[in-house]
Amino acid sequence: MRAAEVAVVVAAALLIVSQAVPEGEPAARAERAAPLENADGTRPGLAPVSGARKRAAAVRLIKRVRVGAMGAKAGYRRERYGENWADTAKGVPYAGNGCRTRDDLLARDGEEIRYRRGSACVVVAMMLRDPYTGWRIEWRKREHDRVQVDHVVPLSYGWRMGASRWSRAKRLRIANDPLNLMPVYGPVNEEKGGAGPATWLPPDRKIRCAYVVRFAQVALKYDLPVTRADKIAMLGQCR
Repeated sequence: MRAAEVAVVVAAALLIVSQAVPEGEPAARAERAAPLENADGTRPGLAPVSGARKRAAAVRLIKRVRVGAMGAKAGYRRERYGENWADTAKGVPYAGNGCRTRDDLLARDGEEIRYRRGSACVVVAMMLRDPYTGWRIEWRKREHDRVQVDHVVPLSYGWRMGASRWSRAKRLRIANDPLNLMPVYGPVNEEKGGAGPATWLPPDRKIRCAYVVRFAQVALKYDLPVTRADKIAMLGQCR
């Protein structure tokens, strides 16, 4: 087992399930959604793609993704995609609601949510059922990096596959589109970095087909190609 994997497992053993009564939580919380039933990304989490019919539909969707050559990372900087968690992207869910995108996603996927006193936006505590590991994670804002919001299609990956030629407005959209965003356990997200599915997949094998379907949904929405190796890996997870 790699050192990074050992560190993740040890950290998981330290997570404590919170029993706090939520403040400001919706009366009813939707269950985690499979990606084929969540095309706009507004429903929480990732549920496994189960059953032969749904997995066949997943394969058909992945087959539609274009293949392209990966370019250089030269010129990439996070700010090329606009301000972090900007509320100003046009044409994506939650945009313009007065809350930062990160808080929108924590509220979408979190349970037992608490907001900063006097705020309807700023999430300061919650419980997350991490889609990438299956763990339940207690989170407080003072431990900011324990939960990170992953870009399913990493921004550096997108840059190398053609986003370097996009308008700034389109880059702002993909950076803040809930379809491309997933709150997850921070160390796992850091291990992923800018990798595509050929070199990184979620530790929880049950969720891997769902993950590559979401990767494909984002690629199709933004007409972004993937490498040949990544497409082969994606198809292999759902067959």
